[in-house]
Amino acid sequence: MLNLATILEASAVENPEKEAIIFMDRRITYQEINGAANAVANALLEAGIQKGDKVALMCPNLPYFPIAYYGILKAGAVVVPLNVLLKEREIAYHLNDSNSKAFFCFEGTPELPMAQEGHNAFKQTKECEIFWIMPAVPDAPSPIEGVTTFKELLEDQAPWFDTVHTDPNDTAVILYTSGTTGLPKGAELSHTNLMLNAMIAKDLSQGSREDSQLVTLPLFHSFAQTVQMNAGFLMAQKLALIPRFNADDVFKIMEVEEISIFCGVPTMYWELLMLKDAEKKFDLKKIAKNLRICASGGASLPVEIIKQFEEKFEVPILEGYGLSETSPICAFNKLYMERKPGSIGTPVWGVEAIIVDKDDVPLEHDEVGELVVRGPNVMKGYYNRPEETEKTIKDGWFYTGDMAKMDEDGYYYIVDRIKDMIIRGGYNVYPREIEEVLLTHPAVSLAAVIGTPHETHGEDIKAFIILKEGAQATSEEIIAWSKENMANYKYPREVEIRDELPLTATGKVLKRELKD
Repeated sequence: MLNLATILEASAVENPEKEAIIFMDRRITYQEINGAANAVANALLEAGIQKGDKVALMCPNLPYFPIAYYGILKAGAVVVPLNVLLKEREIAYHLNDSNSKAFFCFEGTPELPMAQEGHNAFKQTKECEIFWIMPAVPDAPSPIEGVTTFKELLEDQAPWFDTVHTDPNDTAVILYTSGTTGLPKGAELSHTNLMLNAMIAKDLSQGSREDSQLVTLPLFHSFAQTVQMNAGFLMAQKLALIPRFNADDVFKIMEVEEISIFCGVPTMYWELLMLKDAEKKFDLKKIAKNLRICASGGASLPVEIIKQFEEKFEVPILEGYGLSETSPICAFNKLYMERKPGSIGTPVWGVEAIIVDKDDVPLEHDEVGELVVRGPNVMKGYYNRPEETEKTIKDGWFYTGDMAKMDEDGYYYIVDRIKDMIIRGGYNVYPREIEEVLLTHPAVSLAAVIGTPHETHGEDIKAFIILKEGAQATSEEIIAWSKENMANYKYPREVEIRDELPLTATGKVLKRELKD
């Protein structure tokens, strides 16, 4: 038997009274989390959920999430985490596509009424039979008439349960891709995929039960789910949850809870650097002293941001790389090896990686091609999409869709997404390279580059810029500066200065919206 839920069970047995989850004024022990997850498993079996059934979970970073997540796994069912920003039509698509039988949904807020959107979507589904609501105030009655609340569901359930036996290759979680090309697809991840990746994350962080993590990356996403929740619970660490990233909240909790591990995406590090009067509001020296390791993923972290953050906090930011389809970790800058800023490091244990051209021929050092990987982290396939799976996994190799290169020391560098590459007048232009250069401009705080249609050149280059606080620069000045600092075919012909950029729930810049 191999069931991912044993991560929680083992830590609860060995560390019953240790704090597992910190959320606002609530402090929940491992024994309490495990007991609540057992109650969820009992309730699911009573409701008719069987081994292998899919159960959707739409919830931000709240104690509800790990309790429901591990409870679903204990029952032998499959967790289908959903992005909390999805709307009615999108939720209905995910429920139908995953053949979910039941749906746990958080109430939400007036600005983001998740339960109302979720319930409307639930009523449109073919197979989803049960809808449970997680109220914003746990003891509150259901905001939707006739719908059972999470507390009511668990009221008479025992806090003990014999975890259903699952095989190592059984599906544990179906994680949906963001759908950047076509409709979102569900990546089927097995218990082995996720268990081994959590163990790898433990090894990479060289963590122990004494570490405390701040979790502001969304738990419905693979990064936080594996690297923070599963790995953190594996090590019996304390996890402080923040439902939505806010630089003030992050610094406050870092200071109070003496956080030693922080994981984020590039825009989070940028916002922490840009927070006004941070030195006056918080004891940054104490925060820096407690921080042992910072990790970044989800997108390439500009070298300029790495430099500024490390100078300020004297803690290394280790970059890694992964995808939902790879559980997610593929490569990482390891603590015990030389770190190369701008690199995603080297492949992790059990993972092989090569760079290939369009004809699948392996490339030499420093040649740019598609990154392909294989190992125990690669998904079983896309749920109910054999043709899509065959296009993406060939002879065990997963084709990532990322352009990359490898140096002579075996370190990998992500150049850009294949779909983001701009071809201007026959030249390949990588937006990330241009963004890196733009960030060295004294007035530029953040940059995003896209390709735009052009009559004669095919595509042209446009940059969206956020200026540093108090800085002044015109679009024309930045274009002129770019022309002096980049090759003629690379510099942006158009620059738009904005106050903010559209972001996904995981903090990535939404280039699709910029293109639209």
